[in-house]
Amino acid sequence: MLCHPAAIRAALATLATLTLGGAAACDKKPEVGAKVGDKPGDKPAASAGDKAGDEAKSSTTIKIGLIAAFSGRFADIGKQIQYGVKAYLKEHGDTVAGKKIEILVRDTTGPVPEIAKRLAQELVVRDKVDFLAGFGLTPEALAVAPVATEAKTPMIIMNAATSIITTKSPYIVRFSMTLPQVASPMGDWATKNGIHKVSTLVADYGPGIDAEAAFKKTFTAGGGEIVESIRVPLKNPEFSSFIQRIKDAKPDAVFVFVPAGEQCISFMKSFHERGLADAGIKIIATGDLTDDHVLPTIGDPALGIVTTFHYSIAHDSPENKAFLKAYADANGPEAGQANFMSVAAYDGMAAIFEVERQLNGTMDADKALAILKGFSITSPRGPIKVDPETRDLIQTVYVRRVDKVNGELRNVELSQFADVKDPGK
Repeated sequence: MLCHPAAIRAALATLATLTLGGAAACDKKPEVGAKVGDKPGDKPAASAGDKAGDEAKSSTTIKIGLIAAFSGRFADIGKQIQYGVKAYLKEHGDTVAGKKIEILVRDTTGPVPEIAKRLAQELVVRDKVDFLAGFGLTPEALAVAPVATEAKTPMIIMNAATSIITTKSPYIVRFSMTLPQVASPMGDWATKNGIHKVSTLVADYGPGIDAEAAFKKTFTAGGGEIVESIRVPLKNPEFSSFIQRIKDAKPDAVFVFVPAGEQCISFMKSFHERGLADAGIKIIATGDLTDDHVLPTIGDPALGIVTTFHYSIAHDSPENKAFLKAYADANGPEAGQANFMSVAAYDGMAAIFEVERQLNGTMDADKALAILKGFSITSPRGPIKVDPETRDLIQTVYVRRVDKVNGELRNVELSQFADVKDPGK
């Protein structure tokens, strides 16, 4: 038996009230009411008058609830997503189909599913958002999927990369990538480039497990041998002992996936200090490890690392040049380099704008999904197209090597795999 949408929203309102009541005893809770230009925590919770004002202007606005970690260990992920949103609005304006775009920023503080779900319920029930977006981490996305389904609200994934995410709600469309999509080509490349024995090191959660499995499948199919498989904790890993194990195993290379940001820096520091490069052990990885945003911090130890990934700021195209200019203009030098997260957010905003253009500023979730399933553009990363069956992107995966270009570290594209679908489905 199907429920009427009004009944669904009423049920969600009750659930949100109960959840919020239970959370009142917590010492710290993400603040609400922030807009896209605000830093998390800049604004207090909305008052009853604010809520009434929001409802009064809802007919002239399109509301996007942006959910991600904006504080804590994974804060850089949320910030990069927010920078990408701001870049798109800087380049294309903040109105579409005669309506103003309003971004409501919500901080999950990290991979905390219960916070992500509560924030999504609040955005749907109280703020009446037209889209849910962001989701830097898999636990956030999986927690919110049922909310998107029951509320019939399109959910735009801008980073979280575990393959199964889009299977959890018919209203999810992903504009980043999946780990199998970028890890599988590396297994193929490695066996064709003199790498025969590999240790794997991945973060022990959905994306890491996906990356490990996809790499192993293509690498062993090509005749390669996995000599050791290591999984490290997602939170606060200490890499030294794991890296010593790799050194002792004496592989040709180590295949790595850890979340972009602090963990990449920590891994590279331990790899360098333990002398694995001097021992002749290469690094091959997904592009998270040599994330454009952290390359300057990693420094010269990154030189020569080969990765497979879907975006680099070194990609030579008019679309990428325009994106990088908009990113710099919107966010200033303090934002640092753009990266794959900001590009996915930028492309996700392009998709939202296209939906609203075609729907003339109205919102019908099922019509929106039909439009999204046919969405294709030339992105700053190259051509992308939503696979209508999986609601993941079909896109180019590039083989890149870290080189110096005009004195700066860059992921320089060497070759490519065109039109790659998610092999995890």
